[in-house]
Amino acid sequence: MAIALAAFAISAAAIFVIPPSGRPVREEGTARPSLDWLGAFLVTTGLLALLFALTEGNVVGWRTPWVPVLIVVSVILVALFVFWQRHLENTGKLAPIMKVSNFHNPQFSAAMAIMCLFFSSFNGFLVYATYFYQDYQGFSPLQTTLRFLPTGVTGFITAVIVSQLLSRVPTYMMLAFGNVCVSISALLFAVPIPPDTTYWAWSFPAMVISVFGADTAWPSLILFTSHSLPQSDQALGGALINSMGQVGRALGLAVATAIQTAVMAKERGVDVQEAGGVEKGDQASLLGIRAAAWWHFALGVTALAVVLVAFRGTGIIGKATAVSNELAQSPGQSGSQLQVVNGRDEEATGKA
Repeated sequence: MAIALAAFAISAAAIFVIPPSGRPVREEGTARPSLDWLGAFLVTTGLLALLFALTEGNVVGWRTPWVPVLIVVSVILVALFVFWQRHLENTGKLAPIMKVSNFHNPQFSAAMAIMCLFFSSFNGFLVYATYFYQDYQGFSPLQTTLRFLPTGVTGFITAVIVSQLLSRVPTYMMLAFGNVCVSISALLFAVPIPPDTTYWAWSFPAMVISVFGADTAWPSLILFTSHSLPQSDQALGGALINSMGQVGRALGLAVATAIQTAVMAKERGVDVQEAGGVEKGDQASLLGIRAAAWWHFALGVTALAVVLVAFRGTGIIGKATAVSNELAQSPGQSGSQLQVVNGRDEEATGKA
């Protein structure tokens, strides 16, 4: 009920806060594009098959014949989806779900990879922190929730600060800071700190730092995506980067579960199928949680490496760029589009 009321309040506030579009993306008289049902079937079936195989592999065992077969089938379906989207984009017969040509921009592709890795690390950290508090330490759901309260307070403060920094600090520095914070949070749960150590010594800093990172990297990636695409593709880009985050979360969590289960099975001297769940005060359970935390740390560090390689030297994406209305509306020119190239805001205009 509380979540429903919060969602309603946010939706109502959005009506007054989000400004209307300055100009329609779709010209009048053009037909509304039909939905690519085949593409939707291919990508949905492929991802579901992959997630199912990764998840059930821990239950039935990775040597079960249908598990690797299902993984191969899922990869083939996703590959077919990419080829089908390229075909639709080249022929123009139907609007594709995803424009493959957008990935020709190396920084755009890097942004998608960073979102996948970063959100997998951050979300996995939160999930396994819950396992640690509630299952291993034996706290009640209310006690566990209280230990997550700093994340909400920190998120509000960080959002206010980041909104001012986006127009002043280079994007690669914001992204690097965000991924460093998320990696440190996972590291605090991975290193062998005695579990009976007070919450304020390391768990509290991990909670705070993780949200510092998430609420810094997330808006930077969203803003970069909107600036790197033409106006007609910005909605698609926003959906794509959020989808990459959700896919990364699901895949990362499936792998983390496999790692955790394998470690617990080894420590208990049983097969993976019989590893069991997390138990209060159990050493095998603690080692499994720490192994998963190392995986989340590795994801965060990988995302940081991509940031430093692909975004180093990128300028301030959130800096307002003065675009002349007269130029955009000039009858002698068309196709005005803002492009972000190596951190420099350039206005590319094509003559009619």
